[in-house]
Amino acid sequence: MKDLFGKAILDYQTNNAPEDLITETTISEEDEMSVAYLFRSYDEMPQMEKKALQLAKGKVLDVGCGAGSHSLSLQNERNLDVTSIDISANAIQACTLRGLKNAKIQDVMTLDNEKYDTILLLMNGAGMCGKLKNIPNFLLKLKSLLNPDGQILLDSSDIIYMFDDDEDGGKWIPSKKEYYGEIVFNISYKGDKEKPFDWMFIDYNTLQNAALDNGFQCELILEGEHYDYLAKLSI
Repeated sequence: MKDLFGKAILDYQTNNAPEDLITETTISEEDEMSVAYLFRSYDEMPQMEKKALQLAKGKVLDVGCGAGSHSLSLQNERNLDVTSIDISANAIQACTLRGLKNAKIQDVMTLDNEKYDTILLLMNGAGMCGKLKNIPNFLLKLKSLLNPDGQILLDSSDIIYMFDDDEDGGKWIPSKKEYYGEIVFNISYKGDKEKPFDWMFIDYNTLQNAALDNGFQCELILEGEHYDYLAKLSI
């Protein structure tokens, strides 16, 4: 992994001639993403993210923290004990430079002997498990990191709207897909290409079924205007 996403974050933080990230997926064409968006303040965040931060309590784990904006808001404005983790060394360096007290390079799947009251998976954080078949192990791992009255707050989208209508009025989904929310992501930055990686958008009903199967209660907190939602999982 070249860590181009993290490089863009660190370039922006250190004012090292940052450029837009170029993203492309199996279901969407090339698009430019402004790195500045990852550095938004609480006031600039979408309603769904604000709501998640309002619901955060106790000891917090921010998984896939990126540039650390959610963690910073909880640390500085709510005075919460926040641990921010990401597999990107560059992103974590940027988080530390931004003033996060406890940011570390860490894959959540290898995190042990820790317990949290709130686990955040924002900006479609649950997608990091890549494929639907990985969801049970992913949820069980998160469950092992929760205190008895703990919660997981995550947002995602139902991307069914991105597929064409078929002759029967339903949606035409390529038959080779195990689950229509699975995509392959490509990222380019400053002319360099990252190795393609699996990502997933999970619709609420599929998430709810997976949550129930793995011993969670699942609650729909907010629905957005564009097939997006915020959910809370609790034991």
